Amino acid sequence: MEMFTIFTTALIAENIILTKFLGICSFIGSSNKEKNALGMGITVTFVVLISTIFTYLINKYILIPTNSTYLQTLFFILVIACFVQITELITKKYFNNLYKSLGIYLPLITTNCAVFGIILTNINMNYDFITSIINSLGSCIGFVFVIYVFSLIREKIDKNNIINSLKGVPIALITAGIMALIFSRII
Repeated sequence: MEMFTIFTTALIAENIILTKFLGICSFIGSSNKEKNALGMGITVTFVVLISTIFTYLINKYILIPTNSTYLQTLFFILVIACFVQITELITKKYFNNLYKSLGIYLPLITTNCAVFGIILTNINMNYDFITSIINSLGSCIGFVFVIYVFSLIREKIDKNNIINSLKGVPIALITAGIMALIFSRII
């Protein structure tokens, strides 16, 4: 039951985008089309899950035993950067249209604070290996769900007449704010 609670909390109650406001750059930048949103969600999920495995092992078997936990940020960013590069190469070779549509947002996953935030949450909460994977999976599914729903809303908004000063990012931020209110149960 505890694993289910961690999963659903990461998925909804502590959604990485709408309640922690991490990963907003890629959320706004790559959610203009449904396929871009799904592509970004899948690539972020891959990077987070693989990075969770490696950062957990590095932290548990190298940094903690050598009393070098002050190097976590450095090692974790290096791990994330490596897997983003691998993901970028795979996407470019096998999914070239997705690679072109994501543009600059694909390599920016390296500095996506959602990825780093999930990994740090796992470490700071002292989650064991399986719990770290469960939390990461819940966070990633929440990321994919929110970015996908947001892209559907943005596509619908783009087809309507709205005031010029609200077109693009302003209406996207307003929409994201409304979604965040719904997720935080303020409304």
